[in-house]
Amino acid sequence: MVRIVPVLLFLAALADDNAQNQLARDIYRELIEINTTDSNGDTTKAATAMAVRLKAAGLPDSDVRVIGPNPRKGNLIARYRGTGQRKPLLLLAHLDVVEARPEDWSVDPFKFIEKDGFFWGRGTTDDKAMAAVWVATLIRYRQEHYIPDRDLIVALTADEEGGDYNGVQWLLANHRELIDAGYALNEGGESYVKNGRYVLNAVQPSEKMYQSFRLEVRNSGGHSSRPVKDNAIYTLSEGLTRLSKYQFPVKLNEVTTEYYKRMATLYTGQTAADMKGVTKSPPDGAAAARLSKSPYDNALLRTTCVATRLDAGHAENALPQTARAIVNCRILPGDSPGEVQATLTRVLGDPKISVSPLGDATPSKPSPLNPEIIFALERITTHMWPGVPVVPVMSTGATDGLYLRNSGIPTYGVSGFFEDIEDTRAHGRDERLGVKQFYEGREFLYQLVKALSS
Repeated sequence: MVRIVPVLLFLAALADDNAQNQLARDIYRELIEINTTDSNGDTTKAATAMAVRLKAAGLPDSDVRVIGPNPRKGNLIARYRGTGQRKPLLLLAHLDVVEARPEDWSVDPFKFIEKDGFFWGRGTTDDKAMAAVWVATLIRYRQEHYIPDRDLIVALTADEEGGDYNGVQWLLANHRELIDAGYALNEGGESYVKNGRYVLNAVQPSEKMYQSFRLEVRNSGGHSSRPVKDNAIYTLSEGLTRLSKYQFPVKLNEVTTEYYKRMATLYTGQTAADMKGVTKSPPDGAAAARLSKSPYDNALLRTTCVATRLDAGHAENALPQTARAIVNCRILPGDSPGEVQATLTRVLGDPKISVSPLGDATPSKPSPLNPEIIFALERITTHMWPGVPVVPVMSTGATDGLYLRNSGIPTYGVSGFFEDIEDTRAHGRDERLGVKQFYEGREFLYQLVKALSS
């Protein structure tokens, strides 16, 4: 009997783990198969589906709300009540996804598919895995009758990826009391795999600034049978070619300097030497050039601007009267959008190309590294993935964390969903997340929230 009991306990734990994986998978599937794009999707439908699940699990109707400024742009706010000893913990994820044209994909982007060891579909990595896990975590806590020492607030929001009804901004402006918290956990702290090896589990206290610019060339046009050298398309394309060859200067900050110092201890040879080299003052130019061959390292080292859209001409038999492009920039904290605009104007090299910002950039100061969070991250990471370090990172993209930080709610990007650093498919075709990595992330985030609320 003494030998049987441990076996029975193991089997019971395995059965519970399988049940929790299945619950998270079912929620994940439901979210992926609800189209939440800006063009014709509906975050309200997704938010309502999650509200139904949480109410069925026993959360009071009064603590589960779907609200928003537009019928298609609903946000889910769910509060799991604790003892109130400490300020609430906000668990944030966004429900909306970027556009996905079925003809561009090898699978249906709005069909949840498991194949080749991956879950496929638009939003599998950005950001419906986290949204699914937050909902599954609250349901699991309810099943366990867990009583945290603080309220846990899940906010699944609209229009993080674009659109006119950003959920976090709207909630802060109109219902701050529903999401007010001591601090928040959000996406942005990516977990990296390189050459098949788990490299690091990141915590993100800062991020780059998002700013797009419109480039435009105008002229009088004319008949295509009588072409002239002054062609708006040619002028714009020549400027974009010059921009494609330009790199902004290398500039490290406190977070990226610490990142490369820690990463240098994990590598050997030239890569380790280069990571040490870029932390020098001034940075080693040859080291930076070698590291910049990696899209990720290039984005960490400097402000980046890249052409993302083109539009020109009005008829196939007419010379173009206008040619336009959108250039999207990800600006380092501390850099000025005005200075970036001036650099673009200089690099494009032609006064015929006008450069104008699209909207106003929103900078945010980094959140202080909270020892409570760092300790919990390191302890759980060491337990689940021995030898994998926790490393502070600056996100190369933008998240809703900047709005929370600017409102006085410190925000930390975390993940636990390990992805190949050289094969990031968020916003691109055939977005996917490893099956094993999804289930690991589910357990990691469950343990992390419990560690921060006990």
